[in-house]
Amino acid sequence: MIGRRGAIIGSLATLTGGCSPAAALLNATVPRTGYVLEADQSYGRLPRQRLDYYAPAAPQPGGKAVVFFYGGAWHQGDKADYLFLGQALASRGIGVVVADYRLYPDVRYPAFIQDGALAVGWSARRFGSERLFLMGHSAGAYIASMLATNTAYLRAAGVDRLKLGGLIGIAGPYDFQTLNYRWLRDIFGDTGDAAIQPVNHATAPLPPALLLHGTADRLVAPRNSQRLAAAWQAARSPVTLKLYEEVDHLTIVGAFADMLQGRAPTRADVLDWLEAR
Repeated sequence: MIGRRGAIIGSLATLTGGCSPAAALLNATVPRTGYVLEADQSYGRLPRQRLDYYAPAAPQPGGKAVVFFYGGAWHQGDKADYLFLGQALASRGIGVVVADYRLYPDVRYPAFIQDGALAVGWSARRFGSERLFLMGHSAGAYIASMLATNTAYLRAAGVDRLKLGGLIGIAGPYDFQTLNYRWLRDIFGDTGDAAIQPVNHATAPLPPALLLHGTADRLVAPRNSQRLAAAWQAARSPVTLKLYEEVDHLTIVGAFADMLQGRAPTRADVLDWLEAR
């Protein structure tokens, strides 16, 4: 008989889908303690422009918070799936904003980045930019990195990106090609690969960054994080790159949960990095 842990690990491939079975299983194991959930807060006028805030029951000194953007290839995902992540950090004193954003095919690039900027604007007004960190997994790491790099999205939302605490990118596509994928060409249009790549916008000045990737990632190659780290270094900005041996694309984020934390040191590394800032 397959136990709950085995069922979760076996179905992690569905985690990036909205209301996924894996997320439901994982969230069923999460304690309902250590945080107060302020659900479904509006950061804009549109239905997908809403967020959940996990307020720590015992905040760390300094009141640090992260804005987390989930993955799902820019066409699926739901903030409710990430209770396990919100609880994991909020119960350890870090505020967590999990933001929905508009998805393809209802919108195309750069609408989801613009939504991300609005969510960061909401968060900066509440917590202050200096205590705010941008974090994302997969397509969400793309959004977070496009906001943190030398682009105008946050400026348009009234946020000085250089005042932010930093960027935490988890298994993000930062340097990819749309040429061989029709669905990517449809999402990103004819803007050209250079314009859409975070690595091309990673020019000085930049906030500090933590980049995490699994070496067994078959969906987003680890070279994406390696190349973004190299760009950060070339800009003479602080960056920490950690590659996890035999960790895949979805386990790296699932490991925030207590049940799966032994599969990757994601949670510990994120908390340690935040504490040092």
